Amino acid sequence: MSLISERRSSKKLESRKACMTRDEIRVEIIKVFSELFEIENPGNDDDLREVYEFDSIDAIELLREIEIMLGSPLTRPEKKKAMEIRTINHIIDYVESLSLTRSNASSNPDNISS
Repeated sequence: MSLISERRSSKKLESRKACMTRDEIRVEIIKVFSELFEIENPGNDDDLREVYEFDSIDAIELLREIEIMLGSPLTRPEKKKAMEIRTINHIIDYVESLSLTRSNASSNPDNISS
């Protein structure tokens, strides 16, 4: 695990808001790309694979960072859905959806979302 991931893992213990806003997600994702992948100011609609040579190992590291942001592990179906991600906007949409799902599930435990 990299030093950045270790530092971010310690943040997992900090209390998180139940649901992150789109702007909060964007800030966190841009920070991850800068610190972990050394990609500064990526275009929101740039194809990460084509423009930045983002590969499968990078994707695994990104998913780990998303788990840290959310404060919980991703399920197998959630990881599978992440395979469709191509841009920063896709990542933000993905994290926003997961954040909302987790927020709704925690506020109403009887209503299980898929």
